[in-house]
Amino acid sequence: MSEQSRSPYRRPRHGSRPGQGGAQGGAAQAKPRDPARRVAYDVLRAVDQRDAYANLLLPALLNERGISGRDAALATELTYGTLRLQGTYDAIMETCVDRTLASVDAEVLPVLRLGAHQLLSTKIPPHAAVSATVDLARRVVGHHRARFANAVLRKVAARDLDAWTEVIAPDRAVDPSGYLSVVHSHPRWVVKELARALGERSSTGLVETERLLVAHNERPKVTLMAKPGRATVADLVAVGAEPTPYSPFGAQLPEGDPGTIREIRQGRAAVQDEASQLVALALTRVDVHGRDELWLDMCAGPGGKAGLLASLAGKGEARLVASEVQPARAGLVARAVHRAPRDAGRAIAADGTRPAWRPGVFDRVLVDAPCTGLGALRRRPESRWRRTENSAADLAPLQHDLLVNAVEAVRPGGVVAYVTCSPHLDETDGVVRRVLAERDDLTLLRAADLLDGVPDLAAGEDGRYVQFWPHRHGTDAMFLALLRRS
Repeated sequence: MSEQSRSPYRRPRHGSRPGQGGAQGGAAQAKPRDPARRVAYDVLRAVDQRDAYANLLLPALLNERGISGRDAALATELTYGTLRLQGTYDAIMETCVDRTLASVDAEVLPVLRLGAHQLLSTKIPPHAAVSATVDLARRVVGHHRARFANAVLRKVAARDLDAWTEVIAPDRAVDPSGYLSVVHSHPRWVVKELARALGERSSTGLVETERLLVAHNERPKVTLMAKPGRATVADLVAVGAEPTPYSPFGAQLPEGDPGTIREIRQGRAAVQDEASQLVALALTRVDVHGRDELWLDMCAGPGGKAGLLASLAGKGEARLVASEVQPARAGLVARAVHRAPRDAGRAIAADGTRPAWRPGVFDRVLVDAPCTGLGALRRRPESRWRRTENSAADLAPLQHDLLVNAVEAVRPGGVVAYVTCSPHLDETDGVVRRVLAERDDLTLLRAADLLDGVPDLAAGEDGRYVQFWPHRHGTDAMFLALLRRS
């Protein structure tokens, strides 16, 4: 069951008090051992304590435990809904405990958050939400702490989400970043950095920033990519997908599990965000002034862009080397490029900061640099709680070194695409500017010109970068800079 599958349990962000309208088909009544709530708890606990990723762990646990249908839909809604609004729920529960929330036992917090989500953001009746959550607490944390959870959740149930917002949120006119942080469940520093990337100031009320935060908390559709030469968008449409608005290889799955699609199982198509498809496509559209035979994907894991690039290379006369530093992820890359047209893709395990190739041999180089992931908060909501205000600064030296090595790897006349799944200016403009200042053999191209069918893309000085946004384009917030070596 994919995270994007439609759930009958969720209610609108604003509106009636929780529980109005009744239970949905008996969803509120716990079945024996309540598999949906238990798996949601186990995922939240692993995310919090082991830095697990919900989008990887939840499907694995659902499959391992044989959970499907309505139970899988409920587990999906509880897991992702709780992660997205965790900041809001924590602010509410701070007022409902007689000590700081940070002092609450780590194994109890996921129970409280699950209960708060059911009470404040689903159609599950309040009495059923409390009862089922307290029963879960008895099984996972014991009777004594279950009584504590019961007391806290009964206080949470005293107000609906709108009423709680009026109690806990700062005054928007005085502290717009603080208000948006609490109401839309993002750390304050993330709100400020997103506003900076959008070019908004607090004095404007951060209107567009709020639209972006709202988009982060909406459930995205699954986007698929038909590998050129191996599958077509028509193949995906035939199994219920809809063509994406911008990518010629993309299709969106309104609901359902992409793993059931034949083209996905056979490796002829893959799950890949539309913006990821388009930044790779932009690199292939640049005139490289001469031969066009050898391409490099320098940070290729887990292989989404490499799969597309290998297929595009194979349809022409080029070949792709896809490099990934982690051997396990290099194996994923190998599967992604397997059976590209003309066997044009080759995966290797290599460190982009210690190149395993000679300098100046590639015609096109993609460096999809490790980043904070702030551009993928729709799909990985836990990332907003996992990163800190210093995360971008910590990653910037690595990003700089990777871009420098990418430039060294490309021949004169060739092109480098620098990509991050983050709009944070320290990871995007800051890195590119530094490298440009250090070298006199680079020209920054107008990347948006290669994607002229997509509106509102141009970013940075003179609009030479590409910046996708969830609220503008319905994609992850991918950044792209194209640099030609002279």
